[in-house]
Amino acid sequence: MQPPQEDLSLKEKVRRLPHRPGVYLMKDAAGLVIYVGKAKDLKNRVSSYFRSGARHDAKVAAMVSLIRDFEFHEVRNETEALLLEGRLIKDRRPKYNVLFRDDKQFMRVRVDIAAPLPRFRVVRERLPDAALYYGPFPHAPEVRRVLHEMKRRFGVLAGDARPVRLEDGRWKLYDDARAEIAGHPNEVTEAEYHARVESACEWLDGRVKQGVAALREEMAKAAAAHDFERAAYLRDTIAAIEVVAEKARRFDRGDALPEREDKDAVRALQAALGLDEPPRTMECFDISHISGTFCVAAMPFFRDGRPDKAEYRKFRIQSFTGNDDFRAMAEVVSRRYRRLMEEGAEFPRLLVIDGGLGQVRAAREAIEALGATPPPMVGLAKRDEHIIFPDGRPPLVLPKHDPALRLLQRIRDEAHRFSNTFNADLRSKKIRESVLDEVPGLGPKRRELLMAEFGSLQSLRRASVERIARVEGIGPKLAAEIAEYLKGLVG
Repeated sequence: MQPPQEDLSLKEKVRRLPHRPGVYLMKDAAGLVIYVGKAKDLKNRVSSYFRSGARHDAKVAAMVSLIRDFEFHEVRNETEALLLEGRLIKDRRPKYNVLFRDDKQFMRVRVDIAAPLPRFRVVRERLPDAALYYGPFPHAPEVRRVLHEMKRRFGVLAGDARPVRLEDGRWKLYDDARAEIAGHPNEVTEAEYHARVESACEWLDGRVKQGVAALREEMAKAAAAHDFERAAYLRDTIAAIEVVAEKARRFDRGDALPEREDKDAVRALQAALGLDEPPRTMECFDISHISGTFCVAAMPFFRDGRPDKAEYRKFRIQSFTGNDDFRAMAEVVSRRYRRLMEEGAEFPRLLVIDGGLGQVRAAREAIEALGATPPPMVGLAKRDEHIIFPDGRPPLVLPKHDPALRLLQRIRDEAHRFSNTFNADLRSKKIRESVLDEVPGLGPKRRELLMAEFGSLQSLRRASVERIARVEGIGPKLAAEIAEYLKGLVG
């Protein structure tokens, strides 16, 4: 770190900086660190912020306008600067930092999957659009080699390609020597090209995983050779990649999908299913049970492609006990749509059933039995991800990365999560209640009152006899017996 100095102007402090590697911390008028950066040459890098006539983007310009002071730390080399910068960013969490807090230092491959002929481009920033992104890749040469190999293997288009539509509706992908080099047919239909894209995407996803595995192997070798600086650098690089990749997975699952992408997916689903209007409201039903016991159903509700949890519903199967998914589906759909009819509420624009043709037809017949016209309805069979129609149409198979299929998968997966959670809650409650079955004089109604009052067996066990006795129907004698019984339980 720099030695103590007298009170200097910002300009004078910059002038005294060394031509050495290091890390600098920009501070505002309150002395708060607003940005941390690394430099191969501290003087050159820091002075670039204050140079007369410097052209900064809006974000950097806003940050520079707030700088009133800075401090710096000299290090021996750029690797040390990178590691120190990372630690300081994690410790200080400066307002204007992006490195180690977002993914702009890493490169990705972007595929505009909704285009007639999707192309593969190298980008640094992920946009809020409906494209697919693969990565991150830590090094530019690596991602460019991967992209070149992918074009050679699968005959897909790069960002600079200018395909031409032929009179017969097919596409001529390249109009130069690249067509010969690629070794794939240069004139294709859109369907043929999309098959290439799907294969390329699957291969690319595997290469991303291989890249992280290679970095881990390199890190282990560096540590074994006592090159701890290199090992630390690789460790931090892997950690940053995994953070970025996790953000991307959450994004793809819909945890943080931008509104624009959601609406694009809704429109894509309308087109794929041939609906008269976009399915802005969607419901999905899933049945969950354990060998016919604890049979329940759950219904998530999506609005404009996003979960609307205020409209979620869950059901306990009431009409029978056993393992009959078709009957269970008919019951819960009938209960749901009878309620909507009684309330004068609108049906959803699309009803999704987790299951095959049997479950879909059971749902449709349940609504028809109410004298109502069923809304558009499909099933999603998980094993093959085929879209099932109740009217005899053949199953629809969409590419695995199609936005329409992904939207159906999101609501189906949410139905799974919701029903399985409800099922687990019921089983847990039954286990708690069964513990009290052995207490003499404690019938079902009193057990229910106890659990309603205390919420859990642990809370009931901690309660005093006097507190237990205050529950309706539980006198001092029974309260003492309950307390004594629970005291003797193990755990």
